[in-house]
Amino acid sequence: MIVPLIDLHAQYLELKKEILKATERVFDSGVYISGPEVEALEKDIAFITHSQYAVSNANGTDALVLALDACGVGPGDEVITTPYTFFATAEAIVRRGAIPVFADIDERTYNLSPEETEKKITSKTKAIIPVHIFGQPADMDAFNDIAERHNLAIIEDACQALGAGYKGKPIGALGTIGCVSFFPTKNLGGYGDGGIVVTNDEELADRIRLLSHHGSKRKYYHDVVGYNSRLDPLQAAILRVKLGKLQEWNAKRQQKAAFYAKHLEHTTLRIPIVDANVDHVFHLYAVECDKREQLADQLQQAGISTGHYYPCPLHLQKALAYLGYKPGDFKVTEKVCERSLALPMSPHLTEEQQVYIIEKVQQLTKV
Repeated sequence: MIVPLIDLHAQYLELKKEILKATERVFDSGVYISGPEVEALEKDIAFITHSQYAVSNANGTDALVLALDACGVGPGDEVITTPYTFFATAEAIVRRGAIPVFADIDERTYNLSPEETEKKITSKTKAIIPVHIFGQPADMDAFNDIAERHNLAIIEDACQALGAGYKGKPIGALGTIGCVSFFPTKNLGGYGDGGIVVTNDEELADRIRLLSHHGSKRKYYHDVVGYNSRLDPLQAAILRVKLGKLQEWNAKRQQKAAFYAKHLEHTTLRIPIVDANVDHVFHLYAVECDKREQLADQLQQAGISTGHYYPCPLHLQKALAYLGYKPGDFKVTEKVCERSLALPMSPHLTEEQQVYIIEKVQQLTKV
């Protein structure tokens, strides 16, 4: 049996007719930049995140850059974030001329630790970027409390967590501003790049909309130097089709995660721990294991694809060596990076496939 890590082809087949109809609608419209499809998606995303404003853009990385820019983060400012995430989180900070400052993660949830974060605050700190890693929301009450006491912006990196909830509220607009990615493998993914920023602050939303359109409100007149970062109607139309399935798909992810947890409990794996206050949407199902590479190779030989999230923490990336971090600086993060293995996870993972995965893992990780 061949089991992909994420089955995008099965997802396409489920919605093929609707998707092709939506793309045909865009081609027939003659509107290929901005327009009603994009505006409709923005309203839909604002609705599901309980946000007053949603501004689409070209990708999740741009969403972070635009959010930082709108919050006034610039050269010399410090932004605290996690070293356990995709590179784009730190990359966006650097693109603004600011300094990424890392704090270690919570060993239970893998999210940025509020306690470790507060230790890193200085007079130069301008913002904090908690990442809802793998679809599990960070401790937003704690981060908002820190932000209020230190007058900081909270930028939610929700790129992996659209549809997740924190204490009964959807993630995205729980801080100052939230950023979402529509990369194809995300819980809501397009067929190319895409992103969106959500907020309840009208001034921030207006600023991001201005920046994402070359700093222009009126054609050929530019108020500021901005970016060319727009979501195209083709992607918006596809995303609108898929958005109708997001809640169902996230529920299926949760069901499959529960099935994994039930049957992998008595193995040598450390299965994901879900915080009691959150609604985890399992963008990935990442376990910890003692011999990660060996287990990954054995599963690959059985036709089961796995992922390594992440082989190198951000503080040890060559591109960020100038920051001066060294091995041992963030022990929890480094331990998790060495031991993490993502098992196949998608709404379209069949019961037969999952039983096969579990049987193989049980054979290889007996207590």
